[in-house]
Amino acid sequence: MATSVGKSKFDVAAVRSDFPILNQPLPNGQTLVYLDTGASAQKPLCVIEKLTEVLTHYYSNTHRGIHTLGDLVTTEVEGAREIVREFIGAPSVDEIIFTGGTTASINAVAYGWARKFLKPGDEVLLNVMEHHANFVPWQQAAIATGARLRFIPLTSDGQLDLTQLDTVLTDRTKFVAVTGMSNVLGTINPIRELAAKARAKGALILVDGAQSVPHGPVNVRDLGIDFLVFSGHKIYGPSGIGILWGKSKLLEAMDPFQFGGNMIREVFLETSTWSDLPGKFEAGTIPIAEAVALGMAIKYVQQFDPQAVHAHEMELTAKAFQLLHEIPGVTIYGPGLEHRGSIVSFTVEGVHPHDLADLFNNRGVAIRAGHHCTMPLHEHLNEAATARASFGLYNTLEEVDALADAILYAKKVFRR
Repeated sequence: MATSVGKSKFDVAAVRSDFPILNQPLPNGQTLVYLDTGASAQKPLCVIEKLTEVLTHYYSNTHRGIHTLGDLVTTEVEGAREIVREFIGAPSVDEIIFTGGTTASINAVAYGWARKFLKPGDEVLLNVMEHHANFVPWQQAAIATGARLRFIPLTSDGQLDLTQLDTVLTDRTKFVAVTGMSNVLGTINPIRELAAKARAKGALILVDGAQSVPHGPVNVRDLGIDFLVFSGHKIYGPSGIGILWGKSKLLEAMDPFQFGGNMIREVFLETSTWSDLPGKFEAGTIPIAEAVALGMAIKYVQQFDPQAVHAHEMELTAKAFQLLHEIPGVTIYGPGLEHRGSIVSFTVEGVHPHDLADLFNNRGVAIRAGHHCTMPLHEHLNEAATARASFGLYNTLEEVDALADAILYAKKVFRR
């Protein structure tokens, strides 16, 4: 296990020493400036070592083998489940479902709840800032059931227009799906207020926490929500593992959408019955080593004062705002600093975002370019694509300088 677990004071230099990939040159000899944490975060050594530990010393399938390895790995997986439960403040460990990621978690609800309970004339409330993974499943559920999609309008600066909420959230609304933080605009949405409004109408609410959960404490009971989903790879854990949390009564009422393996209680010739939670939604073999390593990733994050991490990430974001606003021809999308997280999406006049990303890469600066799986939002912005810098706890102010320098370099290249 990496020695960093157990430290109490946030120190970005010490944090960077925990991440092997940040301490080695790129193939082209450049120093990596990784500004793509919103797509996938890098992994600390303790997570890498935990994956290796599972695969080297006690890998086996869970809840099946009556032997030493089976007992050891089952204990580790269930320990990780408890870590997740405590992390998000869930009432019961049985409500923590291991999935393949945020997308799989949302689809499980869209299939298991929406397709079972929505009826013609019912409404699902979305907005255009949603990632395709929290957009298309509800679109398809509406098509399948005859329900209707409605949308909360956005303000000119990319926030949900709550002055219009009472118009679109009606007695017909049965479900609200909303991101905790936009993966393009950085907008932090008012989840408690939305949840209270939904509850008053008898509607359920799902929060896509893929971007928000890695950047601050989340307590599902305090928020008053019904479902929370997030991915391991965005919170410094492995890919291929995610979490679906839902209230027990809702998960019990839902249908599973994958069948086989540990989710089955009994099979007869004409019918079958399902295991109790959480097994009901964990068909086949879950990502075993990844689930255990996700627990380690959460422990890694929890060692830091969340207020100190937030302050650090917002210092990076504020500096990016300042520097990019000073560069002629740069447009930043989304609200001001008081309403956003550590994501800055932008365009540079006369330079396509893909060309920006390519030029940045030559200087060792890794950003994301494209529509970021938000085509409806980019249509709303009247942009085919944007460039995006997203910050994590390991980024430095010097790396924000490198971002601004790369933009200035790109402007010079495209003036030639």
